Amino acid sequence: MDHPLRATLAAELHARPFLKLAESVSLSHYAIYAEQNSSIHETLLHALCLDTGIPLPTEGVTHYSVQSPCGWHLKWECHTEFSTFTFVIPRHDSDYFNDIAIKGVPARWFEQLAGIRFVASRMELLTGASASAARNSLRQWIDGPILVGSNVLAGGQVFCDWSVRPDGFMRFLVIDDGFREEQGGRLLQRLYEIETYRMMALLSLPIARRMSRDLDEIHASLQSLMQSMDARDADCDDSQLLVKLTHLAVRVESLSGSGGRFSASRAYEKLVLARIQELREERIEGMPTIQEFMERRFAPAMETSRSVWARHEQIAARIARAVDLLRTRVNLAQEKDVTRMLAGMERTARNQLHLQHAVEGLSVAAISYYVLSLAAAAFRALHVLSIPFDPELAEGLAIGPVVIAVVAITRRTRGRLRRRDASGEGQFLRPSRQPI
Repeated sequence: MDHPLRATLAAELHARPFLKLAESVSLSHYAIYAEQNSSIHETLLHALCLDTGIPLPTEGVTHYSVQSPCGWHLKWECHTEFSTFTFVIPRHDSDYFNDIAIKGVPARWFEQLAGIRFVASRMELLTGASASAARNSLRQWIDGPILVGSNVLAGGQVFCDWSVRPDGFMRFLVIDDGFREEQGGRLLQRLYEIETYRMMALLSLPIARRMSRDLDEIHASLQSLMQSMDARDADCDDSQLLVKLTHLAVRVESLSGSGGRFSASRAYEKLVLARIQELREERIEGMPTIQEFMERRFAPAMETSRSVWARHEQIAARIARAVDLLRTRVNLAQEKDVTRMLAGMERTARNQLHLQHAVEGLSVAAISYYVLSLAAAAFRALHVLSIPFDPELAEGLAIGPVVIAVVAITRRTRGRLRRRDASGEGQFLRPSRQPI
């Protein structure tokens, strides 16, 4: 009875459960980003399973959670652009931020991460006496230039410095002062998601910086072209200006290929801010909270990306308007040229009509002359036959009727030709009703 997608979509709410932690744990988190190799994520997971003896996941899954024989718990998630490997193991000593969470993972597996390891974090969740001891010696474990910390979830504390240490890892120290069930696991997941999504959001920053330089050049060229368009005394070729504007439009359009990256960064930024809100931070005197730290360091970078993309859209719109204005001016100039050409054609046609009338008058005179010449010959022949009339008088009297007759015949012929031309043009313009 159910739709084929019902079970899959309903299970999506429970697809990535939080870790259930009830003791001190050590966590190592990796985010893998390989833009040109989307198959590397499953390849790494299968290689890890084969190297450590854990079962292979079902084909096509996007998340996988399993306990390994080495003692650590693996949580793997495949996202749209990246995948994450999270190793969690119970902690029973005070040698914090070491490799205990990844013991048993062969070095050859880590060698496959060369060039694609995007995030590497180590976290310690401490409870009881070990938590109090670590709180009293924070700088022993987190010695970055800025110590960031806050009370979170009304039951613990988080300390970090957001610095990548020489071993390539960031450090997060979490103190459990009375978390309820699963709060510790949710907190750790929110923390490494904040770092992962933050890094993914910042992928647009290098693009924005390169694009900003390109936009500076395009803006300067556009300003120069607009001044050329506005110069009234400049003898500029509008067609050349239109070609240059088209080239600028192509350059701007080529930058639009980064639009997907900027859109993704805005989505990741929203996730970062949402995860920070979920921490429900309270200030620890003398330390900036995670939210304050991000507002000072992360927010300006995101604002830079947004402003560059907004500037790109504004310049693209300006170029489009300039092209429309110049195209309108070119069309107006073409219409003026066509008007002048039509006026010249009209003058030529009028002159041809006058010439035609003159030719018609000369034709009437010539035809009349030839007809009268023939009539004169006929009259002389009749006079020779002794018919009693004066041939010269008869020829003179015939001039008028002959001229009138030639004029009438000429006009009738011209009228017939005009009616035939009009009838032919109407038939040409009239749509045919016969099937093709």
